[in-house]
Amino acid sequence: MMQVLIRNLRLFAHHGVLPQERTVGAYFIINLRIQTDFSRAMDTDELDGTISYADVFEVVKAEMAVPSRLLEHVAGRICRAILHRFPTAVSVHLELLKENPPMGADCAGAGVVLEMSA
Repeated sequence: MMQVLIRNLRLFAHHGVLPQERTVGAYFIINLRIQTDFSRAMDTDELDGTISYADVFEVVKAEMAVPSRLLEHVAGRICRAILHRFPTAVSVHLELLKENPPMGADCAGAGVVLEMSA
């Protein structure tokens, strides 16, 4: 199995059920694993034989910039956008955590995990 990874990407965004959350914003942590065949890149040392994690970052950044009430909605948008933008992607595994969520508990983060296939 071959995967392109982005681990512990930290972005500021405006997601949350409460209006105050969408106004003030918060930090989110994103972990991504994209299953793809990068055997051509292994042989040729050429970027066009794989999925560029810099390009993946741009897709994630664009989707995170669109405010949503639910992290489930954001996660779905990110996974669909990656699968659409990168035709060689077989599946996307995404973890999306909100740092210090407003739920009356002391925790590093809370969020969702989504795995979506092409």
